[in-house]
Amino acid sequence: MTKIQGFGLGLRVEHYAAFEAGVDADLRPDWLEIISENYMVPGGPPLAHLERIRADYPLVMHGVSLSVAGPAPLDLAYLRELKDLADHLQPGWVSDHLCWSADAHSQLHDLLPVPLTRAALDHVGSRIAQVQDILGRPLVLENVSSYVRFAADEMTEWDFIARLLKATGAQMLLDVNNVYVSARNHGFDALAYLEGIPVEPVRQIHLAGHEDRGDLVIDTHDHPVRDEVWALYQQALRRFGPVPTMIERDDRIPPLDSLLAELNVARRLAREALA
Repeated sequence: MTKIQGFGLGLRVEHYAAFEAGVDADLRPDWLEIISENYMVPGGPPLAHLERIRADYPLVMHGVSLSVAGPAPLDLAYLRELKDLADHLQPGWVSDHLCWSADAHSQLHDLLPVPLTRAALDHVGSRIAQVQDILGRPLVLENVSSYVRFAADEMTEWDFIARLLKATGAQMLLDVNNVYVSARNHGFDALAYLEGIPVEPVRQIHLAGHEDRGDLVIDTHDHPVRDEVWALYQQALRRFGPVPTMIERDDRIPPLDSLLAELNVARRLAREALA
């Protein structure tokens, strides 16, 4: 299994050529995160590009289709393909989202929040155990942004996550932007969220941009990281230590040089926070 440390970027099609041409040693990311589903294919250009790029960069895998909290049975064919890809690439870890995104009939193409109840805790916990048995490795789960709450909620999101990690041995991908977005939308204290997450299971941090409409904040991944999220990131590092960190950009994707400059901001702020 690949050792991952330092600062990474999400690998996007728009940057294949730049990575294959070579990135300046002073600016290059330490590792790359791939979207698992983009490479769960028998061959073709995506895998060919990935094979060339992974010769120079360690990888982690990040999925969007697991629906680990969903009502429909887990897609075992999908999980077998995911395992095959992980066995081939030997990533630092395999992650997906703590959400549901499919029902018995269709993939909904959205990351929907989980009811924060004891019944949901048992349901999701049993499914995580099944996923980990198939993959043969811990599953890393990302907190998602949310815009509505369930009337049936029995606990905070951070309490739910802490209990889930303890019960399953799963690990966490802490998305700092999603913490900020949800805190604004629901009126909770983002620092209380960070304090409620156990330190040891946090394996990765995501940073991203969002759209602030005043009364609603939307996780868009189409803006640079905002100052308030950078500040929360520094608070997270003071609690969790030097966790591998990456910047996500999924729309309005700029040239690679622009993202590398933003990644250097993360490096500088991390040095300050951990000093």
